Amino acid sequence: MPIFRLPEEVAFPPVELAEPDGLLAVGGDLGRERVLAAYRLGIFPWYSEGSPILWWSPDPRLVLLPEELKVSRSLARLLRRETFQITFDTAFHDVISSCAEVHHNDDGGTWITDEMIEAYTDLHRRGHAHSVESWLNDELVGGLYGLAIGDAFFGESMFNRRANASKVAFVHLVRKLAAENCSLIDCQITTEHLVSFGAREVPREEFLSLLGEAVGKNPRGSSPP
Repeated sequence: MPIFRLPEEVAFPPVELAEPDGLLAVGGDLGRERVLAAYRLGIFPWYSEGSPILWWSPDPRLVLLPEELKVSRSLARLLRRETFQITFDTAFHDVISSCAEVHHNDDGGTWITDEMIEAYTDLHRRGHAHSVESWLNDELVGGLYGLAIGDAFFGESMFNRRANASKVAFVHLVRKLAAENCSLIDCQITTEHLVSFGAREVPREEFLSLLGEAVGKNPRGSSPP
């Protein structure tokens, strides 16, 4: 199948036309309107420094339903000890910058480019992107960030500077989202780490159905964690 080049107007081809690896389109920009439109359709940007913007919709899709969260016994004990102090939306730029730093490839590249940092920081200022922070003795030692649209949360990346710091942040986020009636957490790409928390793969068609229900519950398009 051909890879679609996006036009100047905000529009995407049907996700069913994506390549087997999930690649759907190339080009466009990371403006607020385009990025939010993409996520509502089950599409997200993912590319490397020096590459054009690439847009993806993988099949299957990794999701976590908040009520299906699994917490290991060792992690549950750590949570009870309250070793880390957890905050929400207090250091978004530091979190996304730390994610970029931690996830640098061996060649010095990262998919969290300066352009991505700028775009998602703008989305944070506008109430769409959110962060969770883990602190130890006033030092930021872990966290994660993502987007909220309706009753769906789209996880983007996490980082760790102390063992289990991001795991604790993730559990706090999922529990908070569950309490606020979030019905879907999009984990995007399958990893053993996320599967251990109860995330599971679903066919893209099922994901789009869950997404449509979750996004349609809140026409304002954003619900902070």
